[in-house]
Amino acid sequence: MSTRLPGAKYKQVFDRGRSIKGRLLVAWRLSHSDADQMAGVVVSKKTFHDAVDRNRAKRLMREAYRLLVKEGLAPLETEWVFIARRAIIDKHCADVMDEMKWVFSRNTSRQR
Repeated sequence: MSTRLPGAKYKQVFDRGRSIKGRLLVAWRLSHSDADQMAGVVVSKKTFHDAVDRNRAKRLMREAYRLLVKEGLAPLETEWVFIARRAIIDKHCADVMDEMKWVFSRNTSRQR
């Protein structure tokens, strides 16, 4: 099963979801009963000028989310969009995983 959020659902997450701001990324979440356990990533050219840096940030966020889903630490019935911040560029996958775990803990403490 793929953990990638289809492009058509990004707008829905941004319109109806809530944001959680972290040091390395901003996470938008949308929880509802028929949501899949999926995530999308956004990396802007304004923040990351070089394509190499943009691609690295995307890979880090996708891999961190994939590993958290595999370990069963990602919330069920929640769709995510992660937006990279500049601070992510010199971090490792474990750092991004820790940030996502923190975001997930904020998610469960603030259910609607």
